[in-house]
Amino acid sequence: MKLAKKLMVATAALCMTTAGALAQKELSFGMQDNEASNVYKGAVAFKENLEKVSGGEMTVKIFPSSQLGAFKAMVSQVQAGALDMVMTGYPDMSYIIPELKLIGAPYVVSDYAHLKELINGEFGKEMDKKFGEKGIKVLDVWYYGTRQTTSNKPINSIDDMKGLRLRTPNVPFLIAYAKNTGASPAPVAFAEVYLALQTNAVDAEENPLPTIEAMKFYEVQKYIAMTNHFVASSAIQIGTKAWDGLSAQEQKWVNEAVLAGGKVSNDLTFKAEKELVSKFKERGLTITYPDTAPFQAAMKPYYDELEATFGEGSVTSLLKK
Repeated sequence: MKLAKKLMVATAALCMTTAGALAQKELSFGMQDNEASNVYKGAVAFKENLEKVSGGEMTVKIFPSSQLGAFKAMVSQVQAGALDMVMTGYPDMSYIIPELKLIGAPYVVSDYAHLKELINGEFGKEMDKKFGEKGIKVLDVWYYGTRQTTSNKPINSIDDMKGLRLRTPNVPFLIAYAKNTGASPAPVAFAEVYLALQTNAVDAEENPLPTIEAMKFYEVQKYIAMTNHFVASSAIQIGTKAWDGLSAQEQKWVNEAVLAGGKVSNDLTFKAEKELVSKFKERGLTITYPDTAPFQAAMKPYYDELEATFGEGSVTSLLKK
């Protein structure tokens, strides 16, 4: 009888443990960035905060470093319901929502505060509808850094851009930045940029300061021009199938945790950008501050192209007043 009783107690305990494990809801979250990135640290903070606010009822499984494929592949998985969440650049989603090219155009967004203002305003509300039509909900947009231009010669003005072979991603609005400022765009795979700079296959590249640091581009470039041409972002997205499957309480927990993760990521990135200018100077790099007004003026033909597609005033209405 004693053995039977022990078995019954053990079975009951096992059932309770199993029930508890089954009760925990796990969200899957894919991203391209690696574990060293600030946005990954923000994702970890999101996971920890979600477990905390939900009392352990919810958690997150993070898949960094493109483990689940490039961002377009992960977006497709989210739309199909095979993946719950994905992180991409907000304007990068222009491949399925063309209007996002407007917010990706160089110098349209002046800083992160301006970006959030636009996302929280009429433009963002309209984009939310379009995201919803694609089976996606944007939970928050984190700061990824402002893109600057490194080169093997000083850039003191827009005139110094002429003839530069500038590496850009294969992204229309960044290719437009190179073309319209007088440089020659040279799309090169991200993993090959260091070698391209080292061998002088390209003369320059453009990225946020934390990326220039992480990828050690400062080793093969002598100059950094603070061109501030593009405010990069990380949109935290969840599939509408996954979102609709959550209770109102669970949705509240997720929203709260995402905001907490964003604060961690943003604080790290702002801190890094502030400190890196001095660090780069200590390493012997020259930092220049060209007047960006001529750079923005040079983008007008590209703005005109966008307005011809999306309507008169579609770009100018987004510029900071």
